[in-house]
Amino acid sequence: MAHQPRTLFRLAAAALAMSLTWAAVLTAGTGHAAATGCRVAYTVSSQWAGGFGANVRVTNLGDPLTGWTLRWAFDSGQTVTQAWNATVTQNGVTVTATNASYNGSLATGGSASFGFNGSSNDAGNPVPGSFTLNGVTCTGSTTPTPTAGPTTPPPTVAPTVAPLPRTVRVYWLKPSDVAFDQRWPDGIATVMREAQRYYRQELGKTFTLNSPVVEVVNGDHVKSWYENTPNGPDRYWWSVFNMQQELIRKLNLRNPDNRWLNVGEISAEGPGAGGGGGNGWVILCQHDADGAAGVNGPMNRWYGGMVHELGHALGLPDSTSTDGTPMSASFYNYPNTHFSQAQKSRILSGPYASFLS
Repeated sequence: MAHQPRTLFRLAAAALAMSLTWAAVLTAGTGHAAATGCRVAYTVSSQWAGGFGANVRVTNLGDPLTGWTLRWAFDSGQTVTQAWNATVTQNGVTVTATNASYNGSLATGGSASFGFNGSSNDAGNPVPGSFTLNGVTCTGSTTPTPTAGPTTPPPTVAPTVAPLPRTVRVYWLKPSDVAFDQRWPDGIATVMREAQRYYRQELGKTFTLNSPVVEVVNGDHVKSWYENTPNGPDRYWWSVFNMQQELIRKLNLRNPDNRWLNVGEISAEGPGAGGGGGNGWVILCQHDADGAAGVNGPMNRWYGGMVHELGHALGLPDSTSTDGTPMSASFYNYPNTHFSQAQKSRILSGPYASFLS
């Protein structure tokens, strides 16, 4: 893993709008393809002390549907109290809306609308961070999904429910000219689970991953575009900053993001490329993704590297010397590296302490 001492980074995130558009992010293969895609417009129609009303319009951009289920998370304490034109239930922060008997069929381009009233508290009433339609994340465009053929089947590319707040979301951004290979999302998931285990070992508590652990995001551009389009002070950051900006735009993420810790890896690199962590983000380029997939040297290096960058995301600076902690070059000696007591205390009192349990 390439690494610079200056690892903190900040990009201006777009302001959250009251009406959101999302699209399915899917991987493509050979054989007959069924297009999947959706767009959601969520509008707060009225608000009053302790409550609000909202209208939701879901548009099917893919092949016709005979029934639909829309899910999202209310991460600021909102609760649905009444709904119409859909059956709306809530389990904790996860809200599930299922079609009524008369609006379940959605042709390509067809829409269904429903509304609800809800209660809110002093935490405010922000727009939900993401939506899934029949298990697929909505972002406003379509991508074919293979339904037959001899190639490797596509992965589940989005959480089966909206990601829970104060969890870690992980993305593999695959440039448009890079073939899908299941070893990459599987390997990145393995690295994240090992980092999760290590943090529990060191802190007595750890972060929560989603299901699936890795969301596969089809990039808008070919690999060389991410590598050669200037973005940031030097080439070290180009690939990962281009990835991060695309993830923010497609998935309505923020930087920093108080809903999730975000980990992005891209199969693109370029001369002198690297990555880093900070502000609740980890952004890594191809050599880390390849390492996670098991094609770029011993795994301990990639386990240690993820522990190191997650430390930055959680608020730790680099160590000033090789001191045996994973915030120094000692992460290359993983698993024979341990946080100092000062580092542990800083994580457990830092801005993302509530993400650990």
